[in-house]
Amino acid sequence: MTDKLTPLREQIDAIDAQILDLLSQRARLAQEVGHVKAETSAPVFRPEREAQVLRGVADRNPGPLKAAEVQTIFREIMSACRSLEKRVTVAYLGPSGTFTEQAAFQQFGTAIEGLPCISIDEVFRATEAGTADFGVVPVENSSEGAVNRTLDLMLGTTTIISGEISIPVHHSLMTRTGNMDGVTVVCAHSQALAQCQVWLNQNYPGIERRAVVSNAEAAVMASKDPAIAAIASEMAGEQYRLGVVKGHIQDDPHNRTRFAVIGHLQTNPSGADQTSLVLAVPNKAGAVYNLLAPLAVNGVSMTRFESRPARIGTWEYYFYVDIEGHVQDPAVAKALDELRDNAAFFKVLGSYPLSL
Repeated sequence: MTDKLTPLREQIDAIDAQILDLLSQRARLAQEVGHVKAETSAPVFRPEREAQVLRGVADRNPGPLKAAEVQTIFREIMSACRSLEKRVTVAYLGPSGTFTEQAAFQQFGTAIEGLPCISIDEVFRATEAGTADFGVVPVENSSEGAVNRTLDLMLGTTTIISGEISIPVHHSLMTRTGNMDGVTVVCAHSQALAQCQVWLNQNYPGIERRAVVSNAEAAVMASKDPAIAAIASEMAGEQYRLGVVKGHIQDDPHNRTRFAVIGHLQTNPSGADQTSLVLAVPNKAGAVYNLLAPLAVNGVSMTRFESRPARIGTWEYYFYVDIEGHVQDPAVAKALDELRDNAAFFKVLGSYPLSL
């Protein structure tokens, strides 16, 4: 076997040397790009450019590696090269080990400065104040719907959306010992408890369920108290040295959560974009139909429509709408001008590349 492996390993070593040389060349070019950007105060992170690169490598990928695997490699290359210009600070719902942190890594790569925050509100505050360059917040879950606190904060924030991430969410039940002996309470974020309620009802109907600020916080609590079980990601379990009682306990096996990247960066078109809006209408018959008519007239597709109470004591609502295209696209720009004229309230939350 050694006789067969040795020449193959020598070829791999030679290719690795070529890869390393090419990575060094790319990094030096990235440094030159950084110098040019510094002269004009251009932003270090350009999500539309990185989205184009990742789509390009997927399109050109000859295999046998899967497109998603190749994109992961290139995302880390770009993240490392970007950090030579400036290490981007990203706020996320903490502590470390949350799905929100995982989403941040999927968007920016791991060569970032993570800023864990105790709540979604704090992510917004840190990003608005400039303590973080960007923030990552959950927007909606495929089984439980919108994250209402995020939608409410979007209404008044000075930040804009510059990206989105969609990740599979697999929940595990974990304890210090890896079993449920002596456990009296199961802790998790309220969304996670809701996403696992059928499984919990079937397997542990008599154990108290307690909502906490994040699944990672639940993991921290479980690591300190043997009477607490946590629902969290296996990544959080490994980080806080928990044993898995049962994995993949989410009721929907295809459970996913969508996250938004917020900041002060206005992205340019990437070729495959989405625009998010908040709208309100006058209280009269046919108002919503008339409001949205410009989308159809201008051939703009609506991909999401979510309502939230205005919370001003009357039966009025804000509508959160996602449409295909970028605000700089002629058809989208024309539709938005007409929407603005018809709306009682109108706000563009951002235009950004579609998640890969």
